[in-house]
Amino acid sequence: MELYGNKLYYKHYYNHLLIVHYCYISLWKKRTKRTFSRHHAPEAIESYYQRYCITLYCITSVDLSPALMARIILDRFLQGLEGGMPSKTVLNSMLKEPSLIPDQMLAKHIYQCTINDCCYGPLVDCIKHAIGQEHEVLLCDKLKERNLSFLDENQLRVMGYDKTPDIILEVPIAVEGHIVHWIESKASFGDDHSHRTYLNEQFWSYWNRFGPGLVIYWYGFIEELDCQRDRGILLKDCFPTDIVLCNAAQQDGPPQEPE
Repeated sequence: MELYGNKLYYKHYYNHLLIVHYCYISLWKKRTKRTFSRHHAPEAIESYYQRYCITLYCITSVDLSPALMARIILDRFLQGLEGGMPSKTVLNSMLKEPSLIPDQMLAKHIYQCTINDCCYGPLVDCIKHAIGQEHEVLLCDKLKERNLSFLDENQLRVMGYDKTPDIILEVPIAVEGHIVHWIESKASFGDDHSHRTYLNEQFWSYWNRFGPGLVIYWYGFIEELDCQRDRGILLKDCFPTDIVLCNAAQQDGPPQEPE
């Protein structure tokens, strides 16, 4: 009884549930990407559109994310209404606020689709953004606790940097024997697909501009992915405790933006 009343036990159990949840979402997104094109075939779109007014359960039986299905159906509806392709701005605004849709029945079903989707849609985007912000604040708090001087993403943008990690350390640190100039916070589980995408679109760019860095996947990652340490990208699933402050004699702010 004492074990199950322990807060640490519940926290540990909860973290494992989150990791399982993120793994499920990752697998579902992989599957969606493989089958996405066939759902956008003209005959498929027309079939979905003719059936949209039955029930939400009929829509989900098509084996496509409810929010993505809602987008297909709304796009088709607006094409018929306006006689042409709707703008992304209009489409996104109606997905976020279904009351803007002229057809009340369609608006109701679009709303049901967006709130019943755990992977895609405006509600999921909002939750992901909030969780991401929460962990960025957590990272800043951890750095302040260790009295480490840093620049955050907003400060770097003011300085003219367009694509930056969440944190640039004004004085580099060493973590497990590896130099770290920057830190990126990821409030997600690091699976092979997402990590490969981040490497190509973010991490190597940061490495080229600012030197070696650290990525924190707060909800864990596949251990085999932590294979770029010698090349300058270190992975952790928590804020490091074994931090060594490097000599700052030659350090005067973050490295300069390349010409």
